[in-house]
Amino acid sequence: GISVGPDGATHQALEDIAIVRVLPNMTLISPCDATQARLITEKAILNLKGPVYIRYGREAVPDFTDESQEIEIGKGELMRNGTDITIISTGHLTWEALEAASILEKENISARVINIHTIKPLDKDIIVKAACETGAIITAEEHQIFGGFGSAVAEVVVNHCPVPMEFIGICDSFGESGKPDELMEKYGLKASSIVNKAMGLLLRK
Repeated sequence: GISVGPDGATHQALEDIAIVRVLPNMTLISPCDATQARLITEKAILNLKGPVYIRYGREAVPDFTDESQEIEIGKGELMRNGTDITIISTGHLTWEALEAASILEKENISARVINIHTIKPLDKDIIVKAACETGAIITAEEHQIFGGFGSAVAEVVVNHCPVPMEFIGICDSFGESGKPDELMEKYGLKASSIVNKAMGLLLRK
């Protein structure tokens, strides 16, 4: 993703989710922190048959999940409950989603946060439940918004419980060299951008 930083566009894989998720029989995983990355890699090695693509970030991010977490490949995780809007994230943008939810709470907006560590197969049930219960969804990914994680979520929503949506990600652009945090800010991947999108989305409910 963009957080590879100084290595620039040649090293910033911003299209891999879109490519891998259309390949038959692939399992596509994007853990949210170091602890989850280790646990889910071990589980994939021991339990999965067939090809598996695991998306690892390089930039240091908070390690906020617990060693005792129950990981089930193909199932999303409710990280925070909420009733007004749902932020569905993958990879290390889950931390930004949680930060955004805390900011929104100060504005009396109750945001649900769901971490999707398995993009394929996708947990449709947790997505549909969130759409029906909160009535608005934002997706967040460190990837192109076209064809990626947000598109996968939108395919589920439009078929089962259509609600207004917004998408956080790279918008039809190549990456560039820079400090990871500055690039995250420039490309609108920080918590503040999620908050701004949430405010606008709530007006469309």
